[in-house]
Amino acid sequence: MKIENSLPRPQLPETPPQTGLQFTVATEEDFEEIMAMSQDIYGGLDYLPTRYTAWLSESNRTVILARKQGKVIALESVCVIDDGDTMLVEGLRVAPQERGKGVAGVLLRFCSQLVKSKWPEVKVTRLTRDDQLGPKDFQKYRLITKQGILLVRFNAEDLKLRLSELGLHVTLPPSSEGTPQGSDTPLVPPVLLDLNEAHQMFLNSGLMSDVLPNATIVQDWQPFKPLPSNMAILLKKDIDWMVDDRDVPAVASLCTHPFRVPGGPYRVGDDTYYLNIDVFGKDIGLVLQQFLSHLRRHTATLKGYVMCQMFLYPPMWKPMVEFCRQTLKVELVKEYTEQCVVESDVM
Repeated sequence: MKIENSLPRPQLPETPPQTGLQFTVATEEDFEEIMAMSQDIYGGLDYLPTRYTAWLSESNRTVILARKQGKVIALESVCVIDDGDTMLVEGLRVAPQERGKGVAGVLLRFCSQLVKSKWPEVKVTRLTRDDQLGPKDFQKYRLITKQGILLVRFNAEDLKLRLSELGLHVTLPPSSEGTPQGSDTPLVPPVLLDLNEAHQMFLNSGLMSDVLPNATIVQDWQPFKPLPSNMAILLKKDIDWMVDDRDVPAVASLCTHPFRVPGGPYRVGDDTYYLNIDVFGKDIGLVLQQFLSHLRRHTATLKGYVMCQMFLYPPMWKPMVEFCRQTLKVELVKEYTEQCVVESDVM
């Protein structure tokens, strides 16, 4: 097995020679080759260029590359969370010509071996998927929670004008939860939490028991249990934390600060940004208020096009789509898909 690293790296377990693969720990020098291998990932809306350097510096994370004949053909990132109990798997990508050949499975097994050798107390593997889960998946995984994915695209300048025209009243979309259709409601500003408030509130299981789905904080595809060690990770990130009420919250949301992406087939001009909003709760009026508040905060400083991805309680997806189309006049990029958090026991 060939390992090429200029800095001290974890000892990697041996790989079965019949796989024809070599595994290395990713370095800064691998960036361009990884990006070349990932050109069609997520339709060109790849988050990894903005995260890669930070990932390499995280002490509880290892990024592993699979090579074939010396060339990078796959990547997987593993991060240990939940006080050392959980291996969070993310960032999987396989070169187009190698897909369907079992590379992902071999890489995942290798990463599990590596994590168990370094963190033997790890008990669970957790990951987040956006594809349709089938019977075979549920033989391997337990479903922890799921959210609907609403992906829209807009010009920041156009949306700023539209938000200004809306003023302080909006017409609520219909809701499967019984919100009156077509009701006009004043926009009561949500509460933007400071870091200390966010830390205290999200660790208070009594306050958040009816808000967080299955006691899980999902931030930008990363699922965490509400534990002090996980909050220490989350509070280092550029996130806006919102609730509707400090004392009795019914809806909470986390908005990742916008970051640039290549744009892929959706690019019009040079500036394309990505905005991720995770919303927890079932009151569509409060969800809408926080959605609009995040849009107002972040489009104010943006120019160009924005891909906004919102994760929300699945029955709210359709009414929110109608609001986005009819009231905000933004473009729906794709039809309904789900974000599923699943986990399995580490063998």
